Amino acid sequence: MDLLKNLKDDDNRRLFTAIKKLHAEADGLFREQFDRSLPLAEELSNRWQRATDLGFGQGTSIYESALVYGRPEIGTDCWIGPFTIIDGSGGLKIGNNCTVSAGTQIYSHDNIAACLTAGKAEIKRSPTSIGNCVYIGPNVVVSRGVKIGNHCLIGAFTLVNRDVPDNAIVVGQPARVIGRVEIVGDEVKLHYDRQNSTGAGTGAEK
Repeated sequence: MDLLKNLKDDDNRRLFTAIKKLHAEADGLFREQFDRSLPLAEELSNRWQRATDLGFGQGTSIYESALVYGRPEIGTDCWIGPFTIIDGSGGLKIGNNCTVSAGTQIYSHDNIAACLTAGKAEIKRSPTSIGNCVYIGPNVVVSRGVKIGNHCLIGAFTLVNRDVPDNAIVVGQPARVIGRVEIVGDEVKLHYDRQNSTGAGTGAEK
């Protein structure tokens, strides 16, 4: 639909035209400076300021399209990508230097029992925690009450419904450990179990 042609009010038509012009100019600037094209809402948002306003640690950024519930505690220098869900309604702690990739959903509540019993059971809430230096790939789901250790690699599309130890590489639905992360200085080595030697599904090369 051509919205401009269907707007009846002259003030709305002028506002629509101004917004389109603003978006076109901002898009050009973002492409020139950062080689990326974003929706208008992201162009107008300061990801680092939003993180500060939410009480997150210094250097952390969060996209405008990310949904935040409750009061999650998030450390320093984290990157929270677009279209994520950060559910702190049952308690959520995320450490420092973590990546939460696009589309990932981290929960500290669920309404499974409430739904299945037509509201007779209560919504269940359990604190979820994620350690330091954790990479969570795109479209991961972390269930309520899960504890993820430090220096973990969570592969794309993983369903994390159980605790994950330090330095683990996990993939799958449900998640299973397929290897371990070794860090020597600034070098990272990913060691996969023999049956998972390709590292498929992690988004990381061996």
